[in-house]
Amino acid sequence: AFAVRSCPDMGKIRVGRPRPELKNGRPLMVVYVGVMGPQDGLDLLLESIRYIVKDTGRHDVSFVLIGMGSETLALEAWAREKGIDSYVTFTGRVPDAEMWAYLSSADLGVAPDPKNPMNDKSTMNKILEYMAFSLPVVLYDLTEGRRSAGDTALYAQPNDPKDFARQMLKLLDSEDLRRTLGARARKRIEESLNWDIEKRALLKAYETALDDRR
Repeated sequence: AFAVRSCPDMGKIRVGRPRPELKNGRPLMVVYVGVMGPQDGLDLLLESIRYIVKDTGRHDVSFVLIGMGSETLALEAWAREKGIDSYVTFTGRVPDAEMWAYLSSADLGVAPDPKNPMNDKSTMNKILEYMAFSLPVVLYDLTEGRRSAGDTALYAQPNDPKDFARQMLKLLDSEDLRRTLGARARKRIEESLNWDIEKRALLKAYETALDDRR
C-alpha cells in the first residue's frame, strides 16, 4: 500500500518580506486560508475571535480570512452582528502572490476544522502551507492534523472555541514561542513534508502497478 500526501511544492511557493500594512494597523495578525463551507469550522473560529476581542479585551490582533465558500455571507453577517467585523477581514479568493504576501506577514495560522470522522483522518493542505511559511499553527486535536504538524503546533480541545482562543493567545503573547514553533514547522516541511519527497512515493506506486500488470 502507498500513501501519498498532498504537500507543498517548495519550488513554487514564494516566501517574501513581511508587509506590516497588511495587518490593518495592528501589530499582530492571524491568518486562515481555505474553503468556507459548513465543514470547515469558520463558525467556531469566529466564536474564538469574539472571545479574544470581547471577553479578553484584546484589540491588537487582526484576523484575515482568505477564501470563499457557501458560508461566507453568513459568516460576514455574524461578524457584524457580534461587533467584531472591524477586526476580521474577509478577502475572498486572491491570487497566489497575494496569499503568499499575507502568509509571509502573519504571526500564526489557524485550522479550525472541527473533529468529525472525515476531518479526523484528512490531511488539511492549509496546515502544511502555514508550516512552509514558518508559521506556528493552532488546530483542534485531530489524528491526521497532529500527524502533519507534530510539535510545531498548539492543539485545542476538539470543537471548543474558547480553548482554541486560549491556544491562539499563548502564541500571540509569546514571540519566542512563535519563532520556535515556526522554525520547527519550516524544518519539518523541508525535511519530510514536501512534494519533492511525496512524488517519489507516487512514482513508486505507479511503477509497482505497472510491474503487476506486466
